[in-house]
Amino acid sequence: MREGRADVRRAVLSLAFVGLAGCSGNVRARLEEPFPKKLSAWKLFTGAAAELHPNFGVVPYDLNTTLFTDYATKRRHVWMPPGTAATYKGDDTFEFPKGTILVKTFSYPEGARERLIETRLLVNAKDGWVALPYVWNAAQTDATLDVNADPVDVQWNGEVIHYAIPNSNQCRECHDQSRTTGPIGPKARHLNRDFDYPEGRFNQLAYWTKIGYLRDAADPSRIAKQAVWNEPATGTLDERARAYLEVNCAHCHSPNGSASNTGLYLTDLQADAMRLGFCKTPVSAGKASAGLLFDAVRGHPELSILAHRMESNEPKVMMPEIGRTLVHREGAELIRQWLASMEGGCEASRPAM
Repeated sequence: MREGRADVRRAVLSLAFVGLAGCSGNVRARLEEPFPKKLSAWKLFTGAAAELHPNFGVVPYDLNTTLFTDYATKRRHVWMPPGTAATYKGDDTFEFPKGTILVKTFSYPEGARERLIETRLLVNAKDGWVALPYVWNAAQTDATLDVNADPVDVQWNGEVIHYAIPNSNQCRECHDQSRTTGPIGPKARHLNRDFDYPEGRFNQLAYWTKIGYLRDAADPSRIAKQAVWNEPATGTLDERARAYLEVNCAHCHSPNGSASNTGLYLTDLQADAMRLGFCKTPVSAGKASAGLLFDAVRGHPELSILAHRMESNEPKVMMPEIGRTLVHREGAELIRQWLASMEGGCEASRPAM
């Protein structure tokens, strides 16, 4: 009986959410410039600014495996205009209605609090998606739109990070597919996980469907679930490594991405070993390859350009080339383990001495 009452309560709360989303206060679609100079003008959050309490209709979400950004913590939210919904697209990014706002806030621990550094909005405006970076002030009371922001010094794990906030052009480097800007994270397999909402813990895909934010989705139990790169219980070494490469590399290294000319395609759905880099020569040699012959060599991470570039933080060598200034030690070690676990090698894989 108690469980039944809890289910009824969750249903009532969910219906209340839908009703509130239909009259979501001051959150409204903004389809063209000028966009607000202050983040607060979007009315995405209520109460104390730095606490990021979502306004009605603003839904928090997370991904199974997330992009590495110098160990920053990230919080994600989405808002869609009342009466609209995203359309499920199988393996592809969902199709979002005009006016949708995707929100990602980056922060670092600072003493007993979390210091907010930037909040990036991706807005589906009249002429397409627009990337808007907002930089938080020192008082943590608001963030200001700055399309060419200076780096911000933050403390992390005893060292100073010169945290780089991408400008509008850099945002497009990752978010452009076939030269069209758009979201890259909200795919079914990335979102297929549970999330703790105020009214209880629910699968995100099921929850979005229930509140009217997603249409045409299959039952989550029939949808692929991407592995969490650093949780062995969620997948094999291969699945976790492929998930890591998908999220950190495939937005560029795909047939429609900015690195399509390399022929190195790192989506977790790629089945062609050559496209994954195995025994594949790079399209250009030089300093970035460190004299190595192949993008990836089975059994030999030390001979793989992929591992070499992930383990560098030198400009024009490091990969990804934007979005980080530090080497992701744990991520690089995962890829090393993945490469080392295979057998096969490549003919003439060792560079001439």
